[in-house]
Amino acid sequence: MRFVIVTGMSGGGKRTTLKMLEDMGFYCVDNLPIPLIDKFVELIATPNSEISKVALGLDVRADQDFERATEIIANMRENGYSFEIIFMDASDATLIKRYKESRRVHPLSTGRGERVEDGIARERKILEKMKLSSDYVFDTSRLLTRTLKEELDKIFVSGEGYNNLMVNILSFGFKHGIPADADLVFDVRFLPNPFYIEELKFQTGNDKPVQDYVMSFPEAGQFLDKLEDLLRFLIPGYINEGKYQLVVAIGCTGGQHRSVTLANELYGRLKDGVGYGLSVSHRDAKISRATE
Repeated sequence: MRFVIVTGMSGGGKRTTLKMLEDMGFYCVDNLPIPLIDKFVELIATPNSEISKVALGLDVRADQDFERATEIIANMRENGYSFEIIFMDASDATLIKRYKESRRVHPLSTGRGERVEDGIARERKILEKMKLSSDYVFDTSRLLTRTLKEELDKIFVSGEGYNNLMVNILSFGFKHGIPADADLVFDVRFLPNPFYIEELKFQTGNDKPVQDYVMSFPEAGQFLDKLEDLLRFLIPGYINEGKYQLVVAIGCTGGQHRSVTLANELYGRLKDGVGYGLSVSHRDAKISRATE
């Protein structure tokens, strides 16, 4: 039997993950009271059980002692139970944004006047040990739903190996600010700007005419060669250090043409890499292109 525990930060994507696992044939149970975990494990671990794949969702709740859940899981390991832990995480800024959009109250808020940030900080402290003992850590700050599904498919359907590092290639415009969560920032404003060519002005780097124009300059290819070489050197080191997310930000003036083209090209070069997940997104490509 394959037994998976799904836990992590509130707002990190636990329920989405459980729904995806359910689609993969897992029998999913969410919000089981902590005192019942022992009994639940005993029931599903019986030799005659007809259930072959089980996923259990564990949340931090104000009225429960999550430390007890950590102890139960540690005892399960000592007693030889086989299971895997998925930890769903996201940056504080992302979690705050999600709470404000949903208008939900954080489960660890102690009063009406307490800020969401306080509940998040308290939850991170409680989940510290659980995260360290997890088999898979997903940072969903910039992780698209389809990318999460692809990564879960690799693990639980295809049986492929998995490393926790997710490399996010992000295009942006300097005029709109450098992304706050960027780990590596590269400036491609040294390339000619398609914005000043009338027929390309209102297109983006997702359109072939812009791609052809940007890549017609030898410097674009040379930049990609050097950046690809740098990242292939750095990524194994980040994996060995246990880093969960690497945001590679490529910026031009408005985030419409050059940065989008080069981000897409870099994604194409790195997507065959082994040992890390990869995604590409364009922060400013949908912002009005009236001026650049």
